[in-house]
Amino acid sequence: MKIDAANKKLFCRYTVENNLVGNDEFSLEYDYLVIAVGAQVNTFNTPGVLENCFFLKEVEDAQKIRRRVIDCFEKAVLPGLSEEERRINLHFVIVGGGPTGVEFAAELHDFVQEDLINLYPSVKDLVKITVIQSGDHILNMFDERISSFAEQKFRRDGIEVQTGSRVISVSDKEITMKLKAKGEICSVPHGLVVWSTGVETRPFVKDFMGQIGQANRRVLATDEWLRVKGCEDVYALGDCATINQRKVMEDIAAIFKAADKDNSGFLTVEEFKDVIDDILERYPQVEHYLKSKHLRDVTDLMKDSEGNYIDKVDIEGFKLALCQADSQVKNLPATAQVAAQQGAYLSKCFNRKYKWKDNPEGPRRFRGSGRHQFHPFQYKHLGQFAPLGGEQAAAELPGDWVSMGRSTQWLWYSVYASKQVSWRTRVLVVSDWTRRFIFGRDSSRI
Repeated sequence: MKIDAANKKLFCRYTVENNLVGNDEFSLEYDYLVIAVGAQVNTFNTPGVLENCFFLKEVEDAQKIRRRVIDCFEKAVLPGLSEEERRINLHFVIVGGGPTGVEFAAELHDFVQEDLINLYPSVKDLVKITVIQSGDHILNMFDERISSFAEQKFRRDGIEVQTGSRVISVSDKEITMKLKAKGEICSVPHGLVVWSTGVETRPFVKDFMGQIGQANRRVLATDEWLRVKGCEDVYALGDCATINQRKVMEDIAAIFKAADKDNSGFLTVEEFKDVIDDILERYPQVEHYLKSKHLRDVTDLMKDSEGNYIDKVDIEGFKLALCQADSQVKNLPATAQVAAQQGAYLSKCFNRKYKWKDNPEGPRRFRGSGRHQFHPFQYKHLGQFAPLGGEQAAAELPGDWVSMGRSTQWLWYSVYASKQVSWRTRVLVVSDWTRRFIFGRDSSRI
């Protein structure tokens, strides 16, 4: 796939191998383009990863992993193998201790303990699951209580967590890693390696970034309305893009001028209040800054050291009040929650594009006149879950609420089902869970 931004064209190729007649390559013209292709697995150029590891990115990956797990058990019960060979075949390694790697390790443990050992009882004591994490703890982006709970849960389940280990190569028979604490290099034989260490930009997106002057960036840069910078009529969302939040200090002079209605060269509290809502919407880092300083309102920035309002400030005083706000600018996480909210926001904008063309609803334009056509995208964090197997999960929810245990797993079930795209998929998911509870997982090789 290739994007020709200058001529507003997409060049595509049908990639499924078959012997059907016709040309596999075609082009499409567009008026508006939304890039939402996600990202690909980041191997960090580690030798042997692409050739010998399984991934957790596409539907095909899940099918490959399922077949390989069954193959490992089938091979392990063949006569004529030594116990050591059986152990090697049943050693499952997961590289990456983030939410995806941890969830997979937990699900694999449940699949083995609840279903497969009933079919292969002779090797039930030879199965081993290892999670390799380069950091000091798994789930290190969660609250430390959740990270500790997950490590204890895995220890009880017999899942080995090897922290402080960096993989340096993978072969078809063993995985080689460096132990950071000791500086030693060791190799471990395996039957299956699943790689879950992060993502990187897809090649055709990198090519497009080179066309529009973003070649030195890691992902596509968009503005707060998800418009790709340096390209007309192109939008991007999800893992392939990041919002390049505008700094308030870049517009500080324009903000001061817009607020100073009488052109006195000074800004009163009342004049400041007149632009507060637009400042908070256009520059959300200002609100984060207020929270970090435990201030109730933006006007608290116009108080002296004794807590009294200053009658008026000049441009230098105004800069001083907001100069630290940009330190609170943060990139959004590469999660499905962010992408889903961005997709809903962008569809709303497209549906109302012409309705609001002459009656804009967005914040004031401090550089120029009028208002922005739409409100900028604002991400609302709804929390994050980490399923840990055995009908237990951990959750970090808004308001610094941490929840762990069986009740959290049922909360995760309800949230997961509610986020499906239609009632049809909700029913299918819930029925699949019900069938699993009653009859167990399907262990056939498909």
